[in-house]
Amino acid sequence: MRKTAIALAVLAVMTYGAGALRAQTAEDGKFRKFQDTLWDTYFKFYPTAGTLQGYTKYNDKLEDPTESALDKFHEALGKLNGELISKISRSSLSPDLQVEYEMLVDFLDLENLKLEYIIPWDSNPLLYNDLFLNSLWSLVAKNPAAASANAGAAAARAKLIPGLVKRAKDSLKNPPPEHTQAAIAQMPGIIDFYRTEVPKLTSAPALQAELGKVVASLEDYQRFLQGELLPRSTGNFRAGDTHMRILRITTQGSLPILEEIVQRSLADFNNIRRDMFLVCIPFYKIMYPEIDIEQLGRTKGEEQTRNLVIQGVLDKIMPDHAAREDLVGRIGKAAADLKAFIGQKQLFELPAENLKIEPMPAYFRGSLWTRLATPGAFEPAGPYTLYVRPVPAAWPAETAESFLKEHNNYYVDFMTAQKVFPGTFVPAFFTRKDPSPVKRLTANQALLKGWPVYLHEMLITAGYGNFDLRTRLNQLKLMLKNLIDFQMDLNVHQGNWTKERVIETMTGRGFMTPAEAERRWEQIVLNPGEGCLAYIGYQEILELEKDYRRVKGQAFTDKDFLSKILSHGAIPIRTLKTKLAN
Repeated sequence: MRKTAIALAVLAVMTYGAGALRAQTAEDGKFRKFQDTLWDTYFKFYPTAGTLQGYTKYNDKLEDPTESALDKFHEALGKLNGELISKISRSSLSPDLQVEYEMLVDFLDLENLKLEYIIPWDSNPLLYNDLFLNSLWSLVAKNPAAASANAGAAAARAKLIPGLVKRAKDSLKNPPPEHTQAAIAQMPGIIDFYRTEVPKLTSAPALQAELGKVVASLEDYQRFLQGELLPRSTGNFRAGDTHMRILRITTQGSLPILEEIVQRSLADFNNIRRDMFLVCIPFYKIMYPEIDIEQLGRTKGEEQTRNLVIQGVLDKIMPDHAAREDLVGRIGKAAADLKAFIGQKQLFELPAENLKIEPMPAYFRGSLWTRLATPGAFEPAGPYTLYVRPVPAAWPAETAESFLKEHNNYYVDFMTAQKVFPGTFVPAFFTRKDPSPVKRLTANQALLKGWPVYLHEMLITAGYGNFDLRTRLNQLKLMLKNLIDFQMDLNVHQGNWTKERVIETMTGRGFMTPAEAERRWEQIVLNPGEGCLAYIGYQEILELEKDYRRVKGQAFTDKDFLSKILSHGAIPIRTLKTKLAN
């Protein structure tokens, strides 16, 4: 019997309300019935994901990654995949459901790829960490007002956690050491969540009776990770041949990733660095009056001169940054300033929903430094919260200073624009306006992450930062960083680039501080493909803009273009391309 597994992801769909004004066909009814079956099958196996998305049928259950359960699920998913392809005619569906059909095909293709090649239950302890945390966080902490009502289901899940810990210990073989080390680093926060946070949220006796057992089992698991699993963690973190296949499925784009976007990245690399150099020349002449730039160019050559001049200017302005305890507040201020500026300039429609910006709790602190929490796909509404990780208290002063220099007062605003507000929040908000859970759950991540990158030039030309060239320099540096993330993600997971070579590129040619380069290396290792999405999405949007300009001619406006993109939600880019052309 073949052992298989699927990475924890979410996919489900539900029928629309009786009042939905959509063209109906006989095939539509068949497709929605299919969705109901898929929804129930998927969340029965992944009940934690179901709770996170607002589907409550299996709230008292926990994932069962035993070999028999995995094989049963694999068989059921394969049967559903065959049914979708052979028994439902895409061309007979109404237009909106044709888009959903396309998204489901991509999702199931990706799941099959994971089933055949990635087996995270055997190789990734971070998957279990997510389950240990989210199984109860989704019930008592995501919506604290519902904690008491969900206490019974939470107690039932808590009772099952020691069993899941045992299965994790039995299943994990030789994960990459980087994954095991990351899992070890997360465990104190997860244990503290059960020891101190859950009791604050509900005092239900049945749940309280289970918490001590949960804490003991998680402490045992922590010892297992450190003492047993880490010594035998010899796996390779590189995604290899699956990396490009995953990218092609998840980006759902119209541009050939290797042939077209890689070539663009090489040209952009030189162009962005040239623009940074031009911005720096007047500053450098003032900051270093004793150095003749023209003479420097003759003796050092063009490439090294650019490095010296750009880094020299950055060295002078980077010390202007917030204190380590004030960084989250500084980001919150930048978000408020951006919201006011966008509203004043009427650059695009802003969501009526407020985005809360809060320090990231310790139990969420993994490799990513921002986390957007949204309402679940099956929830009618709910808050949007953007968690920002504070500078770690355990970092020595030198490391903290290196990180804060990266996030200096001329850089943090555009970092906020890309990662916090508008960030992915704005396109995610408008994507949720569509009632389709398929579109909400399988939203195109390249579009969500590329959209705020596209805003960079719009904010600059509209005057954000009052045309301060120091702000422009750091905005260009962030654009360069997106590009380098793309290149390094490919070179690491499809090639054999070492950590030393990646860090050297990031610091030497990308002007990142050592602390930032270390952080981004960890993100690339633990999240293959993630580093590519922003640059790929940005390039795809540039292509959409080019096509839309041809359609609109002199009537083209940036605001109209952005509105059109947002109005369709984060659907596959190849589909969006067709819709904008009509």
